[in-house]
Amino acid sequence: MTTADGEPESFRNRPRRRGAALEEAIIDAVTAELAEVGYAGMTMESVARRAGTGKVSVYRRWPTRLALAIEAAYRLIELPEPPPEPSTLRADLVAWLTAIAQQMAGPAGEAFRGIVAESLSQTGHGRLADVTRGTGSGQFRQLLDRARRRGEPVRDDLPALLEQVPSSLLQHRFLVHHEVDQDYIEQLIDDVVMPLITRH
Repeated sequence: MTTADGEPESFRNRPRRRGAALEEAIIDAVTAELAEVGYAGMTMESVARRAGTGKVSVYRRWPTRLALAIEAAYRLIELPEPPPEPSTLRADLVAWLTAIAQQMAGPAGEAFRGIVAESLSQTGHGRLADVTRGTGSGQFRQLLDRARRRGEPVRDDLPALLEQVPSSLLQHRFLVHHEVDQDYIEQLIDDVVMPLITRH
């Protein structure tokens, strides 16, 4: 049996959740779906069922599976606390990229793969640039500012394009190899990032 708006009748007997509590339950359901069946196996219906709500409630907040994956990815990947002082820019970068790589190995990485695949498909064409919110560049700038306050020789004239290098290369490695090992992270920092950002 279903209600007039297409929801299963059983939802009438469940506690009603609203606002942030309902959104959190939906994102938790997305995370579990990504971990168990991957982006390809996740549907709006399976997310609603796992969250204990109706699919109309999910569609009202996120109209597509892509939108759900984007929201989940940005909630799952967080900037770790940098190492305590005294530290160095290199140590900060290693900690930052290692934390991201570890998070990408779980549901966040599955969401990211799905976002890229669907954004570049015919139906999602043109969306990839819209969903990259500049989070990686912003985190990188924070670490550079921290290094400057220590007096490290970090360039002050760093082009905006270079701010995208660490996170973009990490994402590329993940998409191609499905993992990012520690040797790659340190090679990326020592051979690419540090020479580009250091003031000579």
